[in-house]
Amino acid sequence: MIRVSARSLWLLTMVLSGANAALAQTTNPGVMKSFSEVKFAPDDDRKCLSSATESGDPATGPSTFILKAPANCIVPWHYHTAQEQVIVVQGSVFTEMEGMKGRLLSAGGFAMMPSKAKHQFACHSKSACIIFVTFDRVYDIFWVKENPPKSALPR
Repeated sequence: MIRVSARSLWLLTMVLSGANAALAQTTNPGVMKSFSEVKFAPDDDRKCLSSATESGDPATGPSTFILKAPANCIVPWHYHTAQEQVIVVQGSVFTEMEGMKGRLLSAGGFAMMPSKAKHQFACHSKSACIIFVTFDRVYDIFWVKENPPKSALPR
């Protein structure tokens, strides 16, 4: 009979977890491309948006998108099961989250919306806004139709 101490079992679990994580990382081929290679497609949910999936598979896990929004494009109140992180690359994007004052974010601006946090945004530029968006798990979207939060979006 083999006796394993709790400490040994914990150490073995940590080593196997690390090996599994390393294996998972090595099976991912990685992505490198220039912006000129991005293939935008019309967004299914908001006709004023174009999007491109840059990495991951939004149907099965974490993913990164690039969104392109023309001037005055508004994405109304919604939320996701996943945490969403946004970095503005071009233009000015007015971003609102329930319970927080809206902010006008320009290139380099960052926002993080926790899981199920209601939020909305609008491209508030004379030209298109470019936004990198990441989700930490499967992508979904739920539109807030009843009693949406009060908005301060510039019109």
